[in-house]
Amino acid sequence: MIPIQAVPFWAYATGATFAVAAARQLQWWQRSVHEEGIRTRSHAANPYLMLTVLFAAVLLVPTGLFMMWQNPSWATMQVARDAHGVWAGFVLLYAGGTVIAALLGFLVAQALVLVGAGYWAYLQSVGAHFLLFAVLVHGWDGTGYRRLLTTDRRELRAWSKDSVVNHLLHFMTSGTFLALLVLGAAVIATLLITEIGWLVEGWELPGADEDRKVARVLAVAVAAAGVYGLPFIGAVAASALVRLAGWPLGLALFAALAGPALLARRSPVRALYGVVGIPERHWKAD
Repeated sequence: MIPIQAVPFWAYATGATFAVAAARQLQWWQRSVHEEGIRTRSHAANPYLMLTVLFAAVLLVPTGLFMMWQNPSWATMQVARDAHGVWAGFVLLYAGGTVIAALLGFLVAQALVLVGAGYWAYLQSVGAHFLLFAVLVHGWDGTGYRRLLTTDRRELRAWSKDSVVNHLLHFMTSGTFLALLVLGAAVIATLLITEIGWLVEGWELPGADEDRKVARVLAVAVAAAGVYGLPFIGAVAASALVRLAGWPLGLALFAALAGPALLARRSPVRALYGVVGIPERHWKAD
């Protein structure tokens, strides 16, 4: 559903976000298995893991393949002119790689959650979403947003001849954008319903709701801002710094700004993470 260069990052970020949203349930799941004395449940019986894999296989992969068939030029960010420019084996790699990336994101974040490093699991989501938006905003040559908002190579070459508004209007009246609206309604709605549903499910466990510092609606808004808004702002800022100072200096400046905001013990991002009520360390239901 998005250009293929950004799909691995989106899939990994989605898997990590799902694991963070279900952090309390995953901790409870692990204890319920080990407290039986022997491992009587397979990892495949983990419903959150299986639903993550199903989301990637049933929604992310088919919608991505449809966009690749409908407009190969847009789906490859104008790298391929048409379907003949897409290697047949790449379709197989795309389908399998998307599911593997989502699975890997979930398993890495789950492992961090289970050792009591919930905030670092959250950073998996932030980092992958940052790379996703960086590809869409800046790309590999500074034309990421242009490639995203044009439907073929001809329009990309003619970008400087017209205004951004006209290019945007042309894209929004194209068949590619209509397909994105239809597919996005299913994918994004399912994504958000799952994440919010698992957050709420975790809050309803005995004693868990006490860790939430704000109302549920506000907690969901803060969580969404931390998972999606923060990485997007970071990608725009990184792109601006790279354009102004070049790749080495621009990325160094961005790292100097982002590092303290994310990693400092009393950083604002850590503070916002704490108000949502997702466990940062080990948690046990009362």
